[in-house]
Amino acid sequence: MSNEESPAEAESIAGMSGPDGPLLRLIKDRRVAFLLVGAVNTAIGFAWFILFSALFRTWWPGVDWTVFAVIVCAQITSTLSAFVFYRKLVFRVKGHVWLDFFRFQLVYLGTFVLNLVVVPPLKIWLGWDEIFAQFLFTFVIAVASWFGHSRFSFRRSKEDAS
Repeated sequence: MSNEESPAEAESIAGMSGPDGPLLRLIKDRRVAFLLVGAVNTAIGFAWFILFSALFRTWWPGVDWTVFAVIVCAQITSTLSAFVFYRKLVFRVKGHVWLDFFRFQLVYLGTFVLNLVVVPPLKIWLGWDEIFAQFLFTFVIAVASWFGHSRFSFRRSKEDAS
């Protein structure tokens, strides 16, 4: 940040800009704040997966196809909460809510499809526990979301940031 820039105009990671979110009052480095919120979101998303897994195992015990429903339900609930956390706590951008939401979901679309291709076969064909398979795949999601959100979801042009 140059001496002429106010904190509200400060350049964020990968070109995102806007006023600091409340988390940045405690943690001054946006990258650290992003990673902290990402870790919380990852834990919340994994908790949703465990919850839906338990529900579907109770409703349809021993039925393998439920892993697909678990992934879909966990995806919807976890990305909704993640969007709010990133947008309010880290990036604190204004306007373009639906555009941001669309871009945010696009970032997760790739990992969502990959999740549907990777985790069910691990459960159905290899006999892995779906929670263990999802736990391993969570690292893929975390890395992909770091790059996608930091470079795409909440990116603003210089004109939009001012």
